[in-house]
Amino acid sequence: MKRYDTKVSILPNYFLKEDGTYNKDEAIKLSGQIAGICYDKEGYDHLKNEPEEKTMKRVDMTINNGHHSVYDHLEINFYFENVPKILAMVLNNEKEYTTSEKSARYTPVERTEGSIITKEEETLYNKWKDIFKFKIGKKYSNIFNEKKIDKLAQENARYLVTVFMPTKMVYTTSLRQINYIASWMEEYIKNVDANNIFQSKLAEAMYEFIEELHRVNVLDERLMHNEKHRELSLFGKDLDQKEVHFGNVYSTLYKGSFAQLAQAHRHRTLDYQMEMTEEKEYFVPPIIADNAEFVEMWLYDMNRVKDINPQGELVKIYECGKYEDFILKCKERLCSAAQLEIMMQTKATLTDYQEALIKNGNPLFKDIVNYTHGARCTFPDFDCTQKCGFAEGVQLTRKI
Repeated sequence: MKRYDTKVSILPNYFLKEDGTYNKDEAIKLSGQIAGICYDKEGYDHLKNEPEEKTMKRVDMTINNGHHSVYDHLEINFYFENVPKILAMVLNNEKEYTTSEKSARYTPVERTEGSIITKEEETLYNKWKDIFKFKIGKKYSNIFNEKKIDKLAQENARYLVTVFMPTKMVYTTSLRQINYIASWMEEYIKNVDANNIFQSKLAEAMYEFIEELHRVNVLDERLMHNEKHRELSLFGKDLDQKEVHFGNVYSTLYKGSFAQLAQAHRHRTLDYQMEMTEEKEYFVPPIIADNAEFVEMWLYDMNRVKDINPQGELVKIYECGKYEDFILKCKERLCSAAQLEIMMQTKATLTDYQEALIKNGNPLFKDIVNYTHGARCTFPDFDCTQKCGFAEGVQLTRKI
């Protein structure tokens, strides 16, 4: 039974048919022509006019023996509607894509008929949105206008709403990659733990998503043959056993909310994996952390929605990559405009990185100090075009 009413559309494209489906046969034929570039003396103009039998022979050779890179030339602009947020996170953790997704800051939670959002979530969301508006306004009304305060309140109240909440996104990837992703999803569905509610719900969402990809005619069994037994990159296991290391390359392990992870894995030069914790834990927004009564109420309300995996639920996050790519992350996330939780975690990782480089005598310690004086606007190699004038933001001490 369908739960999300997921819908996949293809935006205007050279191979888009009038009925909204993909002209897969013609697209694959083009890839067969492109595959001849490496040895054809006369170039592409000759290949596009060659006999179709010759092209299709080349298609059979490449598509059936795993030489699939030529099918990456065919990019498709998808529009995904009613995709669960966690499924969007699965997609965004893979490397070959560009995505534009509706922001939590600009999307009030409104329960409609047939929605997977429960009445309790809607009630708690509105309750805490009002609390956050009050707390933010009390502390920062001299900095933020009412519209900005409302956006920040929505962003923080969203922590109480399920990570399966439907979202919308434009997602661009290649014909090969969407087939690979579908094959990895099929593998996930086959191996799901039926007693794990999170996995079972995600598997249902994946099944519906794959059905939609079949409907728009972008899947081809020959491109879905997973001979290397690859899996979706987001999900790890035994992450506590991973090595923590800081050098020219680094790896680190920490806990963060689903909401933070959704931000973090957009850094495609870095690798991220997640694993659920054994006991439920939740992120507490710093704007309420100084009030024990609010903290107690927040955790109580989080426990009321624990079974629907609220976006504020903490998961184990394993992050690894190169030093220079971590610095690029700092240039994105150490900013007063960035989501607070990921700003705080990036700052904490930067501190750990600096201490480890000094301790181990790594020459990079002379470089990393350039990034330890505050937000990115203090970096010697970053040009800030929109000065915020927000002292706590520049000092990385803000509470919202």
